[in-house]
Amino acid sequence: MNWRTGVAQALREPLLHFALIGLALFGLYSLRAPVDQDSRIITITAPQVAAMAAEWSTGWNRAPTPVEIDGLIRDYVKDEVYTREAKRLGLDRDDLVVRRRMRSRMEFLATAAAEDRTPTTAELQSWLASHAADYAQGAAQSFDQVYLGGSQADAAAIAAKLAAGADPASLGVHTSLPTHVEKADDLAIEDSFGTGFAPAIAALPLNHWSPPIESGLGWHLVRVSSRIPAHAPALVSVRRAVDNDWRAAYRRTAETQAYQALLDGYTIRIQKPE
Repeated sequence: MNWRTGVAQALREPLLHFALIGLALFGLYSLRAPVDQDSRIITITAPQVAAMAAEWSTGWNRAPTPVEIDGLIRDYVKDEVYTREAKRLGLDRDDLVVRRRMRSRMEFLATAAAEDRTPTTAELQSWLASHAADYAQGAAQSFDQVYLGGSQADAAAIAAKLAAGADPASLGVHTSLPTHVEKADDLAIEDSFGTGFAPAIAALPLNHWSPPIESGLGWHLVRVSSRIPAHAPALVSVRRAVDNDWRAAYRRTAETQAYQALLDGYTIRIQKPE
C-alpha cells in the first residue's frame, strides 16, 4: 500500500472527521470571543461531592465506593466542560428546548417562595367566602319509597297498608333499589331513579306518602322525611380543597408579579409583517 492509498483511507475514517469538526468548532469559538480565564476554572466543592454521593445512594440503595465517586466527579467535569463550551459557541441560543427549560426554571424561581407560604385560617375563610359558589353543597333529601313496577294498579291498596303502619320494605315489587335513601343530593337520586325524579319528590310535603310518582324505572310511592337546603359548607369540612385552591392562586399571583417586575426593565419593539 503506497502513501497515497494510506492517506485516502485515513481521510475516510469517521474518527478523523470528528476530530476535524472539533478543531473547527474550537477554532470558531476562539474567533468569536476572548477567553475568560476565570471561566476555565472548574471548582468542585466538598458539599457538591456529598450531594453527588447522596443522589447516587438514592438510586442504588448503598453508598458509592471511592472509585464510583471518582467516576461521578469525572462525569460532572465532562458535563461542565461541554456546557461551558456550548454556551461560548452560542449553542444555547435559538434552541426551543433550551429556551423552554430556562423559562421553566425561571418560573420555578419566581414561585419558589410561594411554595413555602402557609395560609392562615383567616385567609382561607376569606377565600371560601369570596368563592362560595365553588364549594356550595347541594340540597339533600331523605325519603322512603315503595316501587310499584310499571303499573299503578296496586297503588291504592299499598297506600292503605302504608297508612296502617306497614313496613315499606315489605310492600311493592322487590328490586335492588333502596327502600330508604338518606341525605342524597339530586345527582345521587337521579343516578338511581333517573332524570326528573329528584325535582318531583322535592315538591312533596314532608312525612306524607305521595300519590304514584313516575321515575325512569316505573312508578313509586314516596315519603320524604327530611330536606337539607343547599348551603355553603363550614371551612372545616372543605379546608383541604380551599387550601389547595388558595395555594394555586397564590403561586399564579407570585409568578405574574415576578414576571411583571422583570418585564418592566425591558423595552419591547414588535415589527409585524405587512
